[in-house]
Amino acid sequence: MGMLQRDGRILAAPVPGTSADILQGAIAQNVELGSTISTDEHKSYHGLRFGYEHGVVTHSAKEYVRGKHHVNSLESHWSLFKRAVKGTHVHISSKHAWKYVSEFSYRRNMRQSHWAMFNLLVHAFALPRLEEN
Repeated sequence: MGMLQRDGRILAAPVPGTSADILQGAIAQNVELGSTISTDEHKSYHGLRFGYEHGVVTHSAKEYVRGKHHVNSLESHWSLFKRAVKGTHVHISSKHAWKYVSEFSYRRNMRQSHWAMFNLLVHAFALPRLEEN
């Protein structure tokens, strides 16, 4: 799942499913009430009209923009991510998907400042490591 602020940062992560509880819960945790949200027509987004200005584009009807609403920037992010995975790793396991999604999101968020990206990565080497099961 990904959330992208227009002309801003992306927040993306694997989610355990696509139910309304999961998707709307993630949105509620990360998007301020009253914000404008644009989604595709997935049925799990239908309750978003309560608390948000929610606009929908209907991809199944070949609609990609409706007024100010579109999800093209986020679709572009996922397209580039998929091509990067296929071109470099061929396949990634679901266990480690969060690492790849996080790295790619980090690169997108830091794309305007390669020097800052490098410095943050170097400083991250000094942080304690998570142990994996």
